[in-house]
Amino acid sequence: MRRRIALLAAALLAAAAVTGCGIPEATEVQVDGPGPVAEAGSVNGQGREPPKRATAVDATQLMTNFLAAAAGEPDQAYARVKEYLAENVRGQLPEKQGSEVVINVVRLKKEPNPTPVQGGEAKRFNIEVDQVGVLRADGTLGPPVATESRYEFVVGPVESGRLDDLFVLNAPKGLLLSVDALRTYYQAHTIYFWNTQQTALVPDQRYLPVVVPASRRATEVVGWLIDGPSEWLAPTVARLPDPTELIGTVPKTDGRLEINLSGPTEDPAQLERLATQLAWSLPDVDGQLELKIRSQTRKMIDDTDVYLKEHPVYQLTGSPQRYCVYNGAVHLLDPAAPGARVPIVPAHNRNIISAAIGGTDQNALVAVVSPAGRRQVLKTFVGPPSIARDNQSKNTFTTIRRPVWLRTADPDRPVGLVVADGVLYRFGADAQLDPVDTNVAGKVTAVAVALDGHRIAFIAGGKLYVAAVTVEEGTVTVHPPRRVHTSRTSLSAVDWIGEHDLIVAGSTSQPEIYEITVDSTWETQRKTDVGEVAVSSLAAYPDNPVLPGSSAPVMYETNGVAFGDLTSSDGIGPDNMVGVEPPAPRLNPVAPFYRF
Repeated sequence: MRRRIALLAAALLAAAAVTGCGIPEATEVQVDGPGPVAEAGSVNGQGREPPKRATAVDATQLMTNFLAAAAGEPDQAYARVKEYLAENVRGQLPEKQGSEVVINVVRLKKEPNPTPVQGGEAKRFNIEVDQVGVLRADGTLGPPVATESRYEFVVGPVESGRLDDLFVLNAPKGLLLSVDALRTYYQAHTIYFWNTQQTALVPDQRYLPVVVPASRRATEVVGWLIDGPSEWLAPTVARLPDPTELIGTVPKTDGRLEINLSGPTEDPAQLERLATQLAWSLPDVDGQLELKIRSQTRKMIDDTDVYLKEHPVYQLTGSPQRYCVYNGAVHLLDPAAPGARVPIVPAHNRNIISAAIGGTDQNALVAVVSPAGRRQVLKTFVGPPSIARDNQSKNTFTTIRRPVWLRTADPDRPVGLVVADGVLYRFGADAQLDPVDTNVAGKVTAVAVALDGHRIAFIAGGKLYVAAVTVEEGTVTVHPPRRVHTSRTSLSAVDWIGEHDLIVAGSTSQPEIYEITVDSTWETQRKTDVGEVAVSSLAAYPDNPVLPGSSAPVMYETNGVAFGDLTSSDGIGPDNMVGVEPPAPRLNPVAPFYRF
């Protein structure tokens, strides 16, 4: 199985694909957006286009529908919105054309609630919003440009007494779309770009209107790849070589796609990379994929299922494996996968506060935080466990958070990230810490790394960010980050739970754990009863297309107690540790983490 099979299965729900790490553990199933739909002219549960103005039965429904009117094919967005406007104000809506069409996506803080306009039949709506981003014609959702936190609209009849024929009586400054409408009338779709070293694919999320017929979707996706990556990912990924253009459209016959490009090259290695990029990015391929360059066949994939298994987007094998620190040593959590082990020799596996493990058992990457008097120090053990040396950072710190390893393609120059005393640092095999500029103000309190190794999430100054990163000769560069706009405050921990999804610890009126997309379009509670003390760490195994269904429970720690999932109120105990002989010391396991 692979990603598109999971998407097609989700489409059977006729509503949405489930987001994040499988089915939420502490809440009901959450819908993440509409799934693939049938050809144009068919009917599905969501409807093909936003409802027409005349279908609204009252002012509140018209207001809700108005905030969905811009959805769909971008070249008709203004026409759909103007249908809702009274004729005398339609000219006041500033209009753009083609690729310049942008839609301001907003999250409503509460449902529209009208108040009567004195002396008339109209209703006034004061709508409070969070600006989420701007949806562009190429399907990218960029950072917000608008700054308004409140919009005022008046809804009423143009002719007195015609309460069955309502219009919006004042024009907005631009196109508006609610996040609910985005999730209803668009399909979230992942395309992939090679990193600048051409060694790994990096995911890029786009939004395709569900009104686009299946016969055109592949053509749209190839166009996205040709046009290039989203702005925030551009510094760390490579565009297709110039000149590359699509010749004609991408016909689909019995699941077979034929892609005819004007370039880029005849080089076999580059053609192989292009084929891999296309195969992972294109929807609905369940048979052959033929790649042509100037109408000449240069690559034929006979079975895309087999091809994608042989060319995985992420190098992942086996089941997710959980670890914890108990009595100063790293232990596997039960149940352990067959053959799983702790790649740290006993002489090094002691006096540990938190840890991160990467690499293979034969060439392990181990980073641990250990006490140094009343302070803390970072240590690394890199290489075969039996001969790995104990490297230690020169500086000590009051507090060092759990380290993480970046998934890079250079086994001879491993790189990790760690937060120490409010500063983000990179470290290598020698355990020496160098500060990393996050490009934002405020103390850094948490960092997490995506599966691709080229995106991070971090909390700085109490705010949540995602950023693209590049690694060159062991040096980590964090490119200008993108703010993730969340309704929660007091953020304390973050980890990746999917390709485009984060699990975060924060607070509304009390500490909680919730999930949010990196583009801020969707957030939902995952656990509210975590106690009165903030969650100090989170650990998740990201849902991914290489091992679909391999999602694992979210682990967390609060008030010195580690928990193995979000459904249980019982903490992890000594009996859950592999290799702990009874009677075990009465200590709490801490610092849970995944190895992958």
